[in-house]
Amino acid sequence: MDKLVIFSGNSNKKLAEDICKYLKKPLGKILVSRFSDGEIQVQIEENVRGKDVFIIQSTSHPVNENLMELLIILDALKRASAQRITAVIPYFGYARQDRKDQPRVPITAKLVANLLTVAGASRVLTLDLHAGQVQGFFDIPLDHLYAINVFFNYFSKKNIENLAIVSPDVGGIKMARAYAKKFGADLAIVDKRRNTPTSTEVMHILGDVKDKNVILVDDIISTGSSLVEAAKALRQAGAKKIYAAVTHGVLSCDAVEKLENSFIDLLVITNSIHLSKEKQSKKIEVVSVGKLFAEAIKRIHFEKSISVLFDGIRR
Repeated sequence: MDKLVIFSGNSNKKLAEDICKYLKKPLGKILVSRFSDGEIQVQIEENVRGKDVFIIQSTSHPVNENLMELLIILDALKRASAQRITAVIPYFGYARQDRKDQPRVPITAKLVANLLTVAGASRVLTLDLHAGQVQGFFDIPLDHLYAINVFFNYFSKKNIENLAIVSPDVGGIKMARAYAKKFGADLAIVDKRRNTPTSTEVMHILGDVKDKNVILVDDIISTGSSLVEAAKALRQAGAKKIYAAVTHGVLSCDAVEKLENSFIDLLVITNSIHLSKEKQSKKIEVVSVGKLFAEAIKRIHFEKSISVLFDGIRR
């Protein structure tokens, strides 16, 4: 472990500290600040020559600031002669822009993949990508972790009876099916039609949720419209307790207010994105993916397979 060094940008230092705690390694010394005109200043404050370096940085809000931080840190590590540099990106921003769904639009996820590679990343470690095909945008190795076991461990302690797993839209069927198999629960799907980028109209429920406790599963909650509308439809269909398990708590705009006024009893998110004080709520609980990332980092460092971390997961 002497050659293993872990650094963190400013986006999610608490998660980086959790990871280091599990690995019993100190967080690497790095200066990440701003010049007077707003330019990002980075200086690696310890020797990394010939080291196996991991840099932990979610590209969450402010997305462009955090992404630029990551790129500059990667360049600094490359120029400091690190042997291998792994970009650990718990939340991969721009992943939703993964295809041309309209004329004359970019595929920004591919652009970000190119930027990370050129900046000096040797490999990428990330969690619950919005679209699986983003893995193919990289010409370097990418390890893709899933939060399903973290959520399973959390909800198993609640001993929820008569459980159904629900996908809030048709696009999330694959994820919901994996959760339903893991939990040994029924599967249901909310069929919806999107009116605008921030509002949806629910059509109907595919599956039986009457008198059942349900867990809505998704990878991202942004404005919260989809989950809130889905919860409303589920309650109208006779569901009892309504939980939501979402990997990345983006929680933009008035998402927290929507959540507090919704039929969702509890939203469980991971700490892939730091939850700021103004977004905290009695209806939101955070579970840590620190141990998951720590185990993956250790296995990558010792050149071991990380497939053991996917035990019981079939998508």
